Amino acid sequence: MRQLLALFLFFFGGTAAAVGYAYATVTIPDPNPSTLLQNNVYYWSDGRVLATDGSVNRQNVPLSQVPAGVRWDFIAAENASFYTDPGIDPQGVLRAVVHMAEGGSVQSGSTITQQFVKNTYLDQSQTVSRKIKELLISTKIGAAMSKQQILQGYLNTCFFGRQANGIQAAARMYYGLPVQKLNVSQGAFLAAAVNEPSLFQHADSDPTARAKARARWSWVLDRMVKIGKLTPGQRARYAAAGFPAPRKWTLGSGLPGQTGYLVQLARSYAQAHDPTITDSSLSRGGYQIHTTFDRKRTAELARAVAKVRAQRLDPAHRSVDRDVQVGAASVDPRTGRILAVYGGPGYAHAHYSDNADTSGVPVGSTFKPVVLAAALQHRAVLQPGKPPAPITPASKFNGDDGIKIKDRQGDYVTDDKDPTGLLHQHNDTPRRWGYISLRKAMEQSVNTPYVQLGEDVGYRNVAGTAQALGLRRGSLAAPSAGFYIGTSTPSTIRMAGAYSTFAASGMRATPYSVTKVTHNGSALPGFTAPAPVRALPPAVADNVTDVLRGVIARGTGTKARALGRTAAGKTGTTDDYHSAWFVGYTRQLATSVVLFREDAAHPQLQSLVGVGGLQKVFGGDIPTEIWTRYMSDALAGLPDTPFPTPAPLGHGTDEPGVPTPSPTTTPAKKGGKTGTPDRTGKHGKRATTAPTPTPYAPTTSPKCRHHKCR
Repeated sequence: MRQLLALFLFFFGGTAAAVGYAYATVTIPDPNPSTLLQNNVYYWSDGRVLATDGSVNRQNVPLSQVPAGVRWDFIAAENASFYTDPGIDPQGVLRAVVHMAEGGSVQSGSTITQQFVKNTYLDQSQTVSRKIKELLISTKIGAAMSKQQILQGYLNTCFFGRQANGIQAAARMYYGLPVQKLNVSQGAFLAAAVNEPSLFQHADSDPTARAKARARWSWVLDRMVKIGKLTPGQRARYAAAGFPAPRKWTLGSGLPGQTGYLVQLARSYAQAHDPTITDSSLSRGGYQIHTTFDRKRTAELARAVAKVRAQRLDPAHRSVDRDVQVGAASVDPRTGRILAVYGGPGYAHAHYSDNADTSGVPVGSTFKPVVLAAALQHRAVLQPGKPPAPITPASKFNGDDGIKIKDRQGDYVTDDKDPTGLLHQHNDTPRRWGYISLRKAMEQSVNTPYVQLGEDVGYRNVAGTAQALGLRRGSLAAPSAGFYIGTSTPSTIRMAGAYSTFAASGMRATPYSVTKVTHNGSALPGFTAPAPVRALPPAVADNVTDVLRGVIARGTGTKARALGRTAAGKTGTTDDYHSAWFVGYTRQLATSVVLFREDAAHPQLQSLVGVGGLQKVFGGDIPTEIWTRYMSDALAGLPDTPFPTPAPLGHGTDEPGVPTPSPTTTPAKKGGKTGTPDRTGKHGKRATTAPTPTPYAPTTSPKCRHHKCR
């Protein structure tokens, strides 16, 4: 007996010494790199999830964001003694040893601490050595970390099925909610899902999975009553409300539709406004990016493009229709919030260049309102050596085709491509308009008055006005006669923003796409909405709007009258029909649409001639149809808000040479049709500015769009 006791004591002492030595020498390892990885979550303006990216679907959250009742769901289900035990359950350990001694498999950790250790520091192998290491590390973790830290780590590292790692991802995948909005009943289901995630993830559709999930959910609620965290009455109310069935789930399909372009816009904007947000930090995840994008209007814009394409284009029978591209953007004039974009057919169709945010397509006659605004504000040098003269929309300039253009010094502008060596500016048709008002020239998109006006106002003043309206300097073409009628290449987002300034009576609200960014639950600075600034005097902006209303009422944009609302806008078409635009607005919404043609195998702008079966494609045609269809949907239910009555600008000055009216004067005979389509004249200079990204533009280079835009 003494020998047996001695042997027992020797064995016990040796075991204790071995355990003590193991405990003393074991160290808490670094966390598994995979547990540090998270994804990034992007949100629509209404708070719904727009998209996620990253290799791991996890968003770590502080314990304070997990409702107390939901925390107790997990404690009741997994480890009721969590707040009092040392990190391991001696009885559970004994059961595991007996089970292994009987030839069974190695049992998993029974305490929350053990499961946290297994998830964070070890692998998932079922071996005796891994189990012993788990117990030793759990004991050390229990002594080194607070219970709150352990519970937070556990909830952020559990796997719930549906590719969801951590409770925040689980709340999104199963209920479409942030974890803060989970109730006790939903928390009970998630606590149950940890037990069999591969089965419970199908509780939305598989009857067997639903039955087992319902039984386990009910058991968790019973455990909540048993540990005193739910009263029987509360338990009965949850039972009466029924099983919290998770929403339908299908395996994700990447970034469909416009999602890829929206995510890229938001990422680029975030990186431009916080230097700590890099490609490397985004790859590690943990960011929550809240955007300005309106879910409904984004869908309406894509639907408008699809409907007009289906009605007007026939790529199966017309080869010229196969490479037609559309870009569009919609902005709130009051705030600058980018509400919707159309960047192309989508990443799923291997179209990665965002047509809405790429600089490279000349804007044509949609630039003329910029010239008019500059003239109304800065006046024009109509005669060399004399001070600038006041200009109003009633000021008259020569609208004839082929006229020679003079600069501010009175010298003729040269053109080395013209046999005479001088620039003869052309319109789209040879009609002899004679001297016409700037208002009429805008309505009918006559080029010659605006080229001469631009020269008289001066490149510096016009370019300065363009930048004040929000167009980036890098997108503006070099000085030339063509500059004044649209050889510059701003994006559709920037053009919508510029016209928003007219809609807002001269207050520029810079377009932006991100309202808030958090990282690991902490808000990052630098994402306050840009404050609107005064870009134009109200009288100037409102008079430009009044002129642009005429474009829709009786000019080249009459298709937009189908909107049935008070609206203003301008059509634009470039020489050789390389692009066609319509930019228009109401008081509530500004939207720009561009149409161009580009073969992916030959990345340069091609002529739109023949597209849609049309001999000539103008901005007043397909782009205006898209704009009108979208704006009709986007503004549904909103009042028809009038524009402010423009303040009088006083007496304007005509270009020298305007004949003085007299009763005996016989009007010059004019030919051609009214409503002359807009088009950049044939002798504007070539656009030389390379495509440049905007602050919210993709960091990847846009497709090559070097082209002639005369």
